[in-house]
Amino acid sequence: MDHVLTSLGAFGHGVAGYIVPFLFVLTIVVFFHELGHFLVARWCGVKVQAFSIGFGPEIVGFNDRYGTRWKLSAIPLGGFVKFFGDENGASVPDRAAAAAMNDEEKKVSFVYQPVGSRAAVVAAGPIANFILAIAIFAIIFTTVGRQITSARVDTVQPNSAAQAAGFQPGDMVLSIDGGKIDSFSDMQRIVSVSAGEPLKIVVDRGGKQVTLTATPQLRELKDNFGNVHRLGVLGITRSMHPGDVKTQKFGPASAVAEGAKETWFIVDRTLSYIGGVFAGRESADQLGGPIRIAQVSGEVATVGFVALMHLTAVLSVSIGLLNLFPIPLLDGGHLLFYGIEAARGRPLSERSQEIGFRIGLAIVVMLMIFATFNDILRLATS
Repeated sequence: MDHVLTSLGAFGHGVAGYIVPFLFVLTIVVFFHELGHFLVARWCGVKVQAFSIGFGPEIVGFNDRYGTRWKLSAIPLGGFVKFFGDENGASVPDRAAAAAMNDEEKKVSFVYQPVGSRAAVVAAGPIANFILAIAIFAIIFTTVGRQITSARVDTVQPNSAAQAAGFQPGDMVLSIDGGKIDSFSDMQRIVSVSAGEPLKIVVDRGGKQVTLTATPQLRELKDNFGNVHRLGVLGITRSMHPGDVKTQKFGPASAVAEGAKETWFIVDRTLSYIGGVFAGRESADQLGGPIRIAQVSGEVATVGFVALMHLTAVLSVSIGLLNLFPIPLLDGGHLLFYGIEAARGRPLSERSQEIGFRIGLAIVVMLMIFATFNDILRLATS
Protein backbone atom coordinates (compact mmCIF):
# COMPACT_ATOMS: atom_id res chain seq x y z
CA MET A 1 0.00 0.00 0.00
CA ASP A 2 2.85 2.38 0.83
CA HIS A 3 4.32 1.75 -2.62
CA VAL A 4 0.99 2.68 -4.24
CA LEU A 5 0.79 5.90 -2.24
CA THR A 6 4.41 6.75 -3.05
CA SER A 7 3.81 6.20 -6.78
CA LEU A 8 0.63 8.26 -6.70
CA GLY A 9 2.50 10.95 -4.79
CA ALA A 10 5.20 11.02 -7.46
CA PHE A 11 2.48 11.34 -10.07
CA GLY A 12 0.97 14.21 -8.07
CA HIS A 13 4.30 16.04 -7.93
CA GLY A 14 4.56 15.81 -11.71
CA VAL A 15 0.96 16.77 -12.34
CA ALA A 16 1.89 20.28 -13.50
CA GLY A 17 3.97 18.74 -16.27
CA TYR A 18 1.15 16.37 -17.21
CA ILE A 19 -1.93 18.56 -16.97
CA VAL A 20 -1.07 21.18 -19.61
CA PRO A 21 -0.16 18.69 -22.38
CA PHE A 22 -3.14 16.53 -21.36
CA LEU A 23 -5.58 19.43 -21.66
CA PHE A 24 -3.97 20.56 -24.93
CA VAL A 25 -4.32 17.13 -26.54
CA LEU A 26 -7.78 16.31 -25.21
CA THR A 27 -9.22 19.75 -25.99
CA ILE A 28 -8.14 19.56 -29.64
CA VAL A 29 -9.55 16.05 -30.07
CA VAL A 30 -12.85 16.80 -28.30
CA PHE A 31 -13.29 20.15 -30.08
CA PHE A 32 -12.99 18.61 -33.54
CA HIS A 33 -15.25 15.70 -32.60
CA GLU A 34 -18.01 18.04 -31.44
CA LEU A 35 -17.33 20.41 -34.35
CA GLY A 36 -18.19 17.56 -36.70
CA HIS A 37 -21.58 17.11 -35.01
CA PHE A 38 -22.12 20.88 -34.96
CA LEU A 39 -21.34 21.61 -38.62
CA VAL A 40 -23.48 18.80 -40.04
CA ALA A 41 -26.32 19.68 -37.67
CA ARG A 42 -26.25 23.26 -38.90
CA TRP A 43 -26.10 22.00 -42.48
CA CYS A 44 -29.22 19.91 -41.81
CA GLY A 45 -31.03 22.90 -40.29
CA VAL A 46 -30.92 21.71 -36.69
CA LYS A 47 -30.77 24.35 -33.97
CA VAL A 48 -27.75 23.88 -31.69
CA GLN A 49 -28.36 25.14 -28.16
CA ALA A 50 -24.92 24.52 -26.66
CA PHE A 51 -21.37 23.60 -27.68
CA SER A 52 -19.37 22.64 -24.61
CA ILE A 53 -15.78 21.57 -24.07
CA GLY A 54 -15.91 19.76 -20.74
CA PHE A 55 -18.81 18.91 -18.45
CA GLY A 56 -20.27 20.46 -15.32
CA PRO A 57 -20.46 24.14 -14.37
CA GLU A 58 -19.59 26.68 -17.05
CA ILE A 59 -16.30 28.53 -16.56
CA VAL A 60 -16.58 30.92 -19.48
CA GLY A 61 -18.76 31.18 -22.57
CA PHE A 62 -20.58 33.34 -25.11
CA ASN A 63 -23.62 33.21 -27.40
CA ASP A 64 -23.20 33.39 -31.16
CA ARG A 65 -25.66 35.06 -33.51
CA TYR A 66 -27.55 31.78 -34.03
CA GLY A 67 -28.25 31.39 -30.32
CA THR A 68 -25.68 28.68 -29.63
CA ARG A 69 -23.95 28.90 -26.26
CA TRP A 70 -20.24 28.17 -26.70
CA LYS A 71 -18.68 27.33 -23.35
CA LEU A 72 -15.75 25.89 -21.48
CA SER A 73 -16.85 23.78 -18.52
CA ALA A 74 -15.18 22.73 -15.30
CA ILE A 75 -14.55 19.01 -15.92
CA PRO A 76 -12.25 18.74 -18.99
CA LEU A 77 -12.86 15.06 -19.76
CA GLY A 78 -14.98 15.34 -22.87
CA GLY A 79 -17.57 17.63 -24.34
CA PHE A 80 -20.96 17.74 -25.99
CA VAL A 81 -23.24 19.49 -28.47
CA LYS A 82 -26.82 19.91 -27.25
CA PHE A 83 -29.45 20.11 -29.97
CA PHE A 84 -32.88 21.67 -29.73
CA GLY A 85 -35.26 18.97 -28.50
CA ASP A 86 -32.62 17.00 -26.59
CA GLU A 87 -32.89 16.32 -22.89
CA ASN A 88 -29.11 16.44 -22.42
CA GLY A 89 -25.77 16.50 -24.23
CA ALA A 90 -25.91 12.76 -24.92
CA SER A 91 -28.67 13.38 -27.52
CA VAL A 92 -31.32 11.68 -25.40
CA PRO A 93 -34.59 13.20 -26.69
CA ASP A 94 -36.84 15.19 -24.37
CA ARG A 95 -40.12 13.46 -25.15
CA ALA A 96 -42.32 15.88 -23.22
CA ALA A 97 -40.80 18.93 -24.87
CA ALA A 98 -40.95 17.27 -28.30
CA ALA A 99 -44.65 16.51 -27.93
CA ALA A 100 -45.36 20.17 -27.14
CA MET A 101 -43.47 21.61 -30.14
CA ASN A 102 -45.21 23.56 -32.86
CA ASP A 103 -44.47 23.06 -36.56
CA GLU A 104 -41.73 25.74 -36.69
CA GLU A 105 -39.96 24.24 -33.69
CA LYS A 106 -40.14 20.76 -35.17
CA LYS A 107 -38.28 21.97 -38.28
CA VAL A 108 -35.21 22.87 -36.23
CA SER A 109 -35.48 20.06 -33.68
CA PHE A 110 -33.07 17.18 -33.88
CA VAL A 111 -35.60 14.58 -32.80
CA TYR A 112 -37.94 15.40 -35.72
CA GLN A 113 -35.26 15.22 -38.43
CA PRO A 114 -35.38 12.32 -40.93
CA VAL A 115 -33.44 9.30 -39.74
CA GLY A 116 -30.81 9.83 -42.44
CA SER A 117 -30.12 13.37 -41.26
CA ARG A 118 -29.86 12.28 -37.63
CA ALA A 119 -27.46 9.50 -38.59
CA ALA A 120 -25.32 11.95 -40.59
CA VAL A 121 -25.11 14.35 -37.64
CA VAL A 122 -24.11 11.57 -35.24
CA ALA A 123 -21.57 9.97 -37.60
CA ALA A 124 -19.94 13.35 -38.29
CA GLY A 125 -18.21 13.38 -34.87
CA PRO A 126 -16.09 10.24 -35.34
CA ILE A 127 -15.52 11.12 -39.00
CA ALA A 128 -14.15 14.51 -37.91
CA ASN A 129 -11.73 12.69 -35.59
CA PHE A 130 -10.42 10.60 -38.48
CA ILE A 131 -10.10 13.68 -40.71
CA LEU A 132 -8.20 15.50 -37.95
CA ALA A 133 -5.77 12.59 -37.58
CA ILE A 134 -5.16 12.39 -41.33
CA ALA A 135 -4.57 16.16 -41.46
CA ILE A 136 -2.08 16.10 -38.56
CA PHE A 137 -0.17 13.17 -40.04
CA ALA A 138 -0.15 14.85 -43.47
CA ILE A 139 1.22 18.11 -42.04
CA ILE A 140 3.96 16.24 -40.17
CA PHE A 141 4.91 14.23 -43.26
CA THR A 142 5.00 17.40 -45.39
CA THR A 143 6.90 19.70 -43.02
CA VAL A 144 9.08 17.45 -40.88
CA GLY A 145 9.10 14.35 -43.03
CA ARG A 146 9.32 10.74 -42.05
CA GLN A 147 12.46 8.81 -41.22
CA ILE A 148 12.55 5.66 -43.29
CA THR A 149 14.90 2.80 -42.51
CA SER A 150 15.32 0.08 -45.11
CA ALA A 151 14.17 -3.41 -44.19
CA ARG A 152 17.76 -4.65 -44.07
CA VAL A 153 18.75 -7.02 -41.24
CA ASP A 154 21.75 -5.87 -39.23
CA THR A 155 21.94 -8.53 -36.50
CA VAL A 156 20.05 -11.72 -35.65
CA GLN A 157 19.50 -12.41 -31.96
CA PRO A 158 20.38 -15.86 -30.61
CA ASN A 159 17.47 -18.23 -29.89
CA SER A 160 15.06 -15.94 -31.70
CA ALA A 161 12.32 -16.62 -34.24
CA ALA A 162 14.55 -15.04 -36.89
CA GLN A 163 17.44 -17.36 -36.12
CA ALA A 164 15.13 -20.39 -36.22
CA ALA A 165 13.81 -19.23 -39.61
CA GLY A 166 17.32 -18.83 -41.07
CA PHE A 167 17.70 -15.04 -41.26
CA GLN A 168 21.20 -13.75 -41.87
CA PRO A 169 22.77 -10.29 -41.39
CA GLY A 170 22.48 -8.30 -44.61
CA ASP A 171 19.17 -9.87 -45.69
CA MET A 172 16.80 -7.32 -47.23
CA VAL A 173 13.13 -8.12 -46.57
CA LEU A 174 11.10 -7.74 -49.77
CA SER A 175 7.66 -9.05 -48.83
CA ILE A 176 5.64 -10.70 -46.06
CA ASP A 177 2.79 -13.03 -47.03
CA GLY A 178 2.81 -11.47 -50.48
CA GLY A 179 2.61 -7.87 -49.24
CA LYS A 180 5.41 -5.56 -50.36
CA ILE A 181 7.73 -4.25 -47.64
CA ASP A 182 9.29 -0.82 -48.22
CA SER A 183 10.80 -0.14 -44.80
CA PHE A 184 11.73 -1.71 -41.49
CA SER A 185 8.65 -0.03 -39.97
CA ASP A 186 6.42 -1.80 -42.51
CA MET A 187 7.86 -5.09 -41.36
CA GLN A 188 7.54 -4.23 -37.65
CA ARG A 189 3.88 -3.36 -38.01
CA ILE A 190 3.04 -6.73 -39.50
CA VAL A 191 5.25 -8.70 -37.13
CA SER A 192 4.01 -6.89 -34.00
CA VAL A 193 0.43 -8.10 -34.51
CA SER A 194 1.35 -11.60 -35.72
CA ALA A 195 2.69 -13.31 -32.61
CA GLY A 196 2.33 -17.09 -32.97
CA GLU A 197 1.37 -16.86 -36.64
CA PRO A 198 3.73 -18.27 -39.34
CA LEU A 199 4.76 -15.60 -41.85
CA LYS A 200 6.11 -16.27 -45.33
CA ILE A 201 8.96 -13.78 -45.74
CA VAL A 202 10.89 -13.23 -48.97
CA VAL A 203 14.36 -11.69 -48.57
CA ASP A 204 17.06 -10.56 -50.97
CA ARG A 205 20.31 -12.28 -50.03
CA GLY A 206 23.21 -11.15 -52.18
CA GLY A 207 20.98 -10.58 -55.20
CA LYS A 208 19.13 -13.87 -54.79
CA GLN A 209 15.58 -14.18 -53.46
CA VAL A 210 15.18 -16.58 -50.53
CA THR A 211 11.85 -17.53 -48.93
CA LEU A 212 11.79 -18.01 -45.16
CA THR A 213 9.01 -18.97 -42.76
CA ALA A 214 9.15 -17.26 -39.37
CA THR A 215 6.74 -17.26 -36.41
CA PRO A 216 7.06 -14.09 -34.29
CA GLN A 217 7.39 -14.63 -30.55
CA LEU A 218 5.20 -12.69 -28.09
CA ARG A 219 7.36 -10.56 -25.81
CA GLU A 220 6.95 -7.70 -23.38
CA LEU A 221 8.94 -4.69 -24.51
CA LYS A 222 9.46 -1.33 -22.82
CA ASP A 223 9.39 1.92 -24.77
CA ASN A 224 11.54 4.97 -24.04
CA PHE A 225 9.20 6.02 -21.23
CA GLY A 226 9.18 2.64 -19.51
CA ASN A 227 5.72 1.66 -20.76
CA VAL A 228 5.31 -2.09 -21.33
CA HIS A 229 3.84 -3.38 -24.61
CA ARG A 230 3.14 -6.98 -25.63
CA LEU A 231 4.21 -7.40 -29.24
CA GLY A 232 5.27 -10.04 -31.70
CA VAL A 233 9.02 -9.94 -32.46
CA LEU A 234 11.36 -11.77 -34.83
CA GLY A 235 14.59 -10.94 -33.02
CA ILE A 236 16.39 -8.84 -35.62
CA THR A 237 17.78 -5.30 -35.56
CA ARG A 238 17.64 -2.77 -38.34
CA SER A 239 20.63 -1.53 -40.27
CA MET A 240 21.55 2.06 -39.40
CA HIS A 241 24.21 2.43 -42.06
CA PRO A 242 23.97 5.77 -43.94
CA GLY A 243 22.64 4.17 -47.11
CA ASP A 244 19.81 2.46 -45.20
CA VAL A 245 18.43 5.54 -43.39
CA LYS A 246 16.79 8.57 -44.99
CA THR A 247 14.25 11.27 -44.16
CA GLN A 248 11.51 11.52 -46.75
CA LYS A 249 9.21 14.51 -47.15
CA PHE A 250 5.95 14.10 -49.03
CA GLY A 251 3.99 16.41 -51.30
CA PRO A 252 0.49 17.44 -50.17
CA ALA A 253 -1.39 14.69 -52.02
CA SER A 254 0.98 11.88 -51.09
CA ALA A 255 1.13 13.18 -47.49
CA VAL A 256 -2.65 12.90 -47.22
CA ALA A 257 -2.48 9.36 -48.62
CA GLU A 258 0.22 8.45 -46.10
CA GLY A 259 -1.83 10.07 -43.34
CA ALA A 260 -4.82 7.95 -44.32
CA LYS A 261 -2.65 4.81 -44.27
CA GLU A 262 -1.31 5.75 -40.82
CA THR A 263 -4.84 6.32 -39.56
CA TRP A 264 -6.01 2.98 -40.91
CA PHE A 265 -3.06 1.23 -39.30
CA ILE A 266 -4.10 2.58 -35.89
CA VAL A 267 -7.70 1.45 -36.47
CA ASP A 268 -6.55 -1.99 -37.61
CA ARG A 269 -4.13 -2.38 -34.69
CA THR A 270 -6.80 -1.30 -32.17
CA LEU A 271 -9.40 -3.71 -33.53
CA SER A 272 -6.82 -6.52 -33.58
CA TYR A 273 -5.98 -5.81 -29.94
CA ILE A 274 -9.64 -5.77 -28.88
CA GLY A 275 -10.25 -8.99 -30.79
CA GLY A 276 -7.19 -10.46 -29.08
CA VAL A 277 -8.58 -9.53 -25.66
CA PHE A 278 -11.85 -11.35 -26.33
CA ALA A 279 -9.99 -14.33 -27.82
CA GLY A 280 -7.63 -14.48 -24.83
CA ARG A 281 -4.50 -13.67 -26.85
CA GLU A 282 -4.10 -10.19 -25.36
CA SER A 283 -4.32 -8.85 -21.81
CA ALA A 284 -6.87 -6.14 -20.97
CA ASP A 285 -4.38 -4.46 -18.64
CA GLN A 286 -3.13 -2.41 -21.61
CA LEU A 287 -6.36 -0.36 -21.51
CA GLY A 288 -5.80 3.10 -20.05
CA GLY A 289 -7.95 5.95 -18.80
CA PRO A 290 -7.57 9.68 -18.15
CA ILE A 291 -4.62 9.23 -15.78
CA ARG A 292 -2.79 7.23 -18.43
CA ILE A 293 -3.53 9.77 -21.15
CA ALA A 294 -2.27 12.57 -18.90
CA GLN A 295 0.90 10.67 -18.08
CA VAL A 296 1.67 9.81 -21.70
CA SER A 297 0.89 13.40 -22.80
CA GLY A 298 3.37 14.75 -20.29
CA GLU A 299 6.04 12.26 -21.30
CA VAL A 300 5.60 12.89 -25.02
CA ALA A 301 5.61 16.67 -24.46
CA THR A 302 9.18 16.38 -23.19
CA VAL A 303 10.20 15.02 -26.62
CA GLY A 304 8.78 17.98 -28.52
CA PHE A 305 5.74 19.59 -30.12
CA VAL A 306 5.76 17.30 -33.17
CA ALA A 307 5.63 14.22 -30.94
CA LEU A 308 2.75 15.76 -28.98
CA MET A 309 0.83 16.43 -32.20
CA HIS A 310 1.49 12.85 -33.29
CA LEU A 311 -0.05 11.69 -30.00
CA THR A 312 -3.01 13.99 -30.66
CA ALA A 313 -3.58 12.28 -34.00
CA VAL A 314 -3.36 8.80 -32.44
CA LEU A 315 -5.77 9.77 -29.66
CA SER A 316 -8.15 11.33 -32.20
CA VAL A 317 -8.32 8.04 -34.11
CA SER A 318 -8.86 6.11 -30.88
CA ILE A 319 -11.69 8.36 -29.71
CA GLY A 320 -13.31 8.33 -33.15
CA LEU A 321 -13.19 4.54 -33.25
CA LEU A 322 -14.40 4.15 -29.65
CA ASN A 323 -17.41 6.34 -30.38
CA LEU A 324 -18.41 4.08 -33.27
CA PHE A 325 -18.81 1.06 -31.01
CA PRO A 326 -22.52 0.09 -30.86
CA ILE A 327 -22.94 1.05 -27.20
CA PRO A 328 -25.93 3.25 -26.29
CA LEU A 329 -24.87 6.75 -25.18
CA LEU A 330 -21.97 6.59 -27.64
CA ASP A 331 -22.38 7.69 -31.25
CA GLY A 332 -22.31 4.08 -32.40
CA GLY A 333 -25.24 3.27 -30.11
CA HIS A 334 -27.30 6.06 -31.65
CA LEU A 335 -26.39 4.83 -35.12
CA LEU A 336 -27.51 1.34 -34.09
CA PHE A 337 -30.88 2.70 -32.98
CA TYR A 338 -31.22 4.68 -36.23
CA GLY A 339 -30.37 1.59 -38.26
CA ILE A 340 -33.11 -0.36 -36.48
CA GLU A 341 -35.50 2.54 -37.04
CA ALA A 342 -34.70 2.64 -40.75
CA ALA A 343 -35.17 -1.14 -41.06
CA ARG A 344 -38.51 -1.36 -39.23
CA GLY A 345 -39.93 1.99 -40.40
CA ARG A 346 -40.39 3.38 -36.91
CA PRO A 347 -38.16 4.05 -33.90
CA LEU A 348 -37.80 1.74 -30.95
CA SER A 349 -40.21 2.33 -28.11
CA GLU A 350 -39.29 4.89 -25.46
CA ARG A 351 -38.97 2.08 -22.92
CA SER A 352 -36.56 0.11 -25.12
CA GLN A 353 -34.42 3.17 -25.74
CA GLU A 354 -34.40 4.05 -22.03
CA ILE A 355 -33.23 0.54 -21.15
CA GLY A 356 -30.58 0.75 -23.87
CA PHE A 357 -29.26 4.06 -22.56
CA ARG A 358 -29.07 2.68 -19.01
CA ILE A 359 -27.16 -0.37 -20.22
CA GLY A 360 -24.86 1.87 -22.23
CA LEU A 361 -24.23 4.11 -19.24
CA ALA A 362 -23.38 1.08 -17.11
CA ILE A 363 -20.94 -0.22 -19.74
CA VAL A 364 -19.24 3.17 -20.12
CA VAL A 365 -18.91 3.64 -16.36
CA MET A 366 -17.50 0.12 -15.91
CA LEU A 367 -14.97 0.70 -18.69
CA MET A 368 -13.88 3.99 -17.10
CA ILE A 369 -13.50 2.36 -13.68
CA PHE A 370 -11.56 -0.57 -15.16
CA ALA A 371 -9.27 1.72 -17.17
CA THR A 372 -8.62 3.96 -14.16
CA PHE A 373 -7.90 0.89 -12.02
CA ASN A 374 -5.34 -0.19 -14.65
CA ASP A 375 -3.80 3.29 -14.51
CA ILE A 376 -3.40 3.12 -10.73
CA LEU A 377 -1.92 -0.39 -10.87
CA ARG A 378 0.51 0.72 -13.57
CA LEU A 379 1.64 3.65 -11.40
CA ALA A 380 2.01 1.37 -8.39
CA THR A 381 4.26 -1.06 -10.25
CA SER A 382 6.33 1.54 -12.13
